[in-house]
Amino acid sequence: MAIRRLFIANRGEIAVRVVRSAKALGIETVQAHSEADADMLAVRLADRAVCIGPAAAKHSYLNIEAVVGAAREAGCDAVHPGYGFLAENAAFAEAVEAAGMIFVGPSPDTIRTMGDKAAARAAAIAAGVPVVPGSDGRLADVAAAVAAAEAIGYPVMIKAAAGGGGRGIRVADTADDLRRLVPQAQAEAQAAFGDGGFYLERVVRDARHIEVQIVGDGSRAVHCFERECSLQRRRQKVWEEAPAACLDDATRAELCRSAVALAESVGYRGAGTLEYLYEPASGAFFFIEMNTRIQVEHPVTEMVTGVDLIAEMIRIAGGAPLSLRQEDIRLTGHAVEVRINAEDPTNNFMPFPGVVGTLVIPEGEGLRFDGMIYDGYAIPPFYDSLLGKLIVHGPDRGAAIDRLAAALRTLRVDGVKTTAPLHVALAADPAVRAGDFHTQFLEPWLAGRSLAAE
Repeated sequence: MAIRRLFIANRGEIAVRVVRSAKALGIETVQAHSEADADMLAVRLADRAVCIGPAAAKHSYLNIEAVVGAAREAGCDAVHPGYGFLAENAAFAEAVEAAGMIFVGPSPDTIRTMGDKAAARAAAIAAGVPVVPGSDGRLADVAAAVAAAEAIGYPVMIKAAAGGGGRGIRVADTADDLRRLVPQAQAEAQAAFGDGGFYLERVVRDARHIEVQIVGDGSRAVHCFERECSLQRRRQKVWEEAPAACLDDATRAELCRSAVALAESVGYRGAGTLEYLYEPASGAFFFIEMNTRIQVEHPVTEMVTGVDLIAEMIRIAGGAPLSLRQEDIRLTGHAVEVRINAEDPTNNFMPFPGVVGTLVIPEGEGLRFDGMIYDGYAIPPFYDSLLGKLIVHGPDRGAAIDRLAAALRTLRVDGVKTTAPLHVALAADPAVRAGDFHTQFLEPWLAGRSLAAE
């Protein structure tokens, strides 16, 4: 059945994005918000808004009972989870369905399988998709980890089985490191995800972080090519682009085919992303995990393919078959996205909530800003610091970066410090412009410069 009234169970820029796409499809929108978010932009744009609890996320955006109850009381027939919060929570998807509503995303079983990194690894192996050499699923304890590492070879990466965002990850160069770091990784994962399970993978040196965007309807899937997200700080992405300049056409085709094969093997429904490490020296790629939701960086894919991923996932959730044919999805030009966060890059990226003064958003050909702010908006201190994403498109990578540099000179967010100076410096850096970087590039690069002077 077609969706009539959609409940948006998220906040910030992704809530704005979902509201706008749903309205374009003629769907009524109901926006959830905490007490601290009563004035956010998505609340102003939605047809209705419902308070789901106090500022603390655990009492509002992470409260399954409150979210599902509010959606049901509002007469919604579907719930869009956005990203983060409950987006990859199988119990939430089950609760939405048990309440007689549609969960805009994959089935609870798929979330449970692919959201557990160890289980996703097993699914990839079964589908014939290459994975990083590592342990055979979850490990019981430190002793099991030491035994597994001896077979894998050091250095190894300790990885949380659940969750994402770089939490619950440590690198061990020796058995002593492993004994010391496993309890730390477990404790961090338990606190972040309520699951301290872990597994090991061999460290891939000088790796590029490549991810493939897929869309499926439960029986058929297509890919929308790949993105590169190698510029990361503390394993958090700061700059994303599409396509990946480090891949040749043959590798790109093989990588994307593997992603579709894995998505179809698990009956994937909705939009999702399969993440890989690419080793330039060998030309090998390895599947590492899947995000069973829309991602922050999805706009770069939309810019180079013309596919509206949010609209497609809403249509599929409403019962429509996948409207995309693989042969119709083509790459055009190059796109770059940078995350504009309320953080002070001159002070170790300290969060910087405040009141937005004059706001100037660059406009023009090949420019897009997905944001959550407006003049006079008071940024609450309780949540992620992301204010928006500046996305640019050009006929090639060099032109896209030139357009990004020009757009950053126009962007103005008075009243708060943002990460814009970081991106100004990156866009001017010769190594970045040449595409000569990897996942360990950014932090040493930051240590060697003062962004305040640039």
